[in-house]
Amino acid sequence: FYTTTTKAKSGSSYPTLPYLRLTSDGGMWKVAMSEEVGKAIQSVAERVKAAAARRQKTLPAVAPRLVAVSKTKPPEMVVEAYRHGQRNFGENYVNELVDKASDPLILESCPDIKWHFIGHLQKNNVNKLLGVPNLFLVETVDSVKLADRVNNSWERLRGGSSQKLNIMVQVNTSGEQSKHGLPPEETVNTVKHIVSRCAALHFTGLMTIGRYGYDLGLGPNPDFQMLLSRRQEVCDSLKLPVEDVELSMGMSTDFEHAIEVGSTNVRVGSIIFGNREYPNSAANTPTPSPEKTSKVVCEEAARKMKHLTVSEH
Repeated sequence: FYTTTTKAKSGSSYPTLPYLRLTSDGGMWKVAMSEEVGKAIQSVAERVKAAAARRQKTLPAVAPRLVAVSKTKPPEMVVEAYRHGQRNFGENYVNELVDKASDPLILESCPDIKWHFIGHLQKNNVNKLLGVPNLFLVETVDSVKLADRVNNSWERLRGGSSQKLNIMVQVNTSGEQSKHGLPPEETVNTVKHIVSRCAALHFTGLMTIGRYGYDLGLGPNPDFQMLLSRRQEVCDSLKLPVEDVELSMGMSTDFEHAIEVGSTNVRVGSIIFGNREYPNSAANTPTPSPEKTSKVVCEEAARKMKHLTVSEH
């Protein structure tokens, strides 16, 4: 066999994959990719389950959902993850999600796929996003105005259907200007507006990104604790059961800690699919295997988590 790169289809945002190995019949790279993705999915799923078992008994006993973040990855890798049992996938960019979700290979091979939109949503992209096949959850509604736009668009698109669109409210728990999301103090009023005024939307929970690189040696992540507190305020104010309001928090480097303190939805990408490849990156730089990436990015976090004392609020 020989080493080469797969070509992105014309006009798409998919990058090349320099680490794939191709034979004349294309068989070798499929086997290698399937094995790597399969092992990574199994490993992460086991870690999700173990983290949930360490969760405090006072927290809702909701099984965490694993969202495999497939941004910059080609449809073939999504299909391989799907073949190994993964159903929920996340994308950050509307155009990439539209291209990927509409790809004939995914439509044919992944009938039960559930797409999550986890990036910043601009109002002028709402209609495009809501037309995505198998759209399951929009996690990043971050204002009353955006909620109204999404609600009105979904009402038009669904026609006579009574199906509501699942949404989460994104909260900027770290206060960083580089992060999107509501100021925490606006969470309750925004959720009240959605529940009372947006009849086409189903409010499912709160989402945050949080500060990157938080040192878990300092204690539980304060951004996660903030989201827990805001959920309690929402539930108290709207008389909602805590178990009915999800928390989407935690990514590749901190998803286990996030689950331990109450996350019900974690967004994991690089330790499943390998490091992301962007158009401006070096074309001949090999992508590490997901297993190796997993060990590198999470070893330190896992070590520190052993000594954490977590709090619910």
